[in-house]
Amino acid sequence: SPYITIYKRNEDTFTKLSGPSSLPTGYGFGVAFDSTGTYLAVSHYESPYITIYKRSGDTFTKLPNPSTLPTGDGRGVTFDSTGTYLAVTHYNSPYITIYERNGDTFTKLSNPSSLPEGTGWGVAFDPTGTYLTVAHSSSPYITIYKRSGDTFTKLSDPSTLPTGTGYGVAFDSTGTYLAVVHG
Repeated sequence: SPYITIYKRNEDTFTKLSGPSSLPTGYGFGVAFDSTGTYLAVSHYESPYITIYKRSGDTFTKLPNPSTLPTGDGRGVTFDSTGTYLAVTHYNSPYITIYERNGDTFTKLSNPSSLPEGTGWGVAFDPTGTYLTVAHSSSPYITIYKRSGDTFTKLSDPSTLPTGTGYGVAFDSTGTYLAVVHG
């Protein structure tokens, strides 16, 4: 199984492209394009847990793995709006791995000093790339970070928390509203 299928849209028609020559090593769980459509990241089961492609025309070429990989099966994945930061949630502690992109190289940043409380499922940046939210398996079920440079600092938990495992999270286009789906 290829674990990823990529389509190209022409008006209302979606046509499957030839798959990348190097495929994810396990079934995919999350997928995200950067804002330019140049980079495509797939989070998946089986090491390396994240596979990153660079697009040229209709061809997606796998980039070398980051030198430091997520520590478990990849779940959610997201780019910030500039394509500078890539965040991956995963099964094992630290539950979130954040990379900074420089050209085609993705370098792991230091872990936030306060980590999510359980398996990371969903992850999203706000439109400015200032806020990063992780939906996870243990209370408080969401962890919200504020970015300053390459440092992600946990904010205080909302006064009312989701009532179960957080599975997905999204910001609206203004960054004013944050929605979390949960058990």
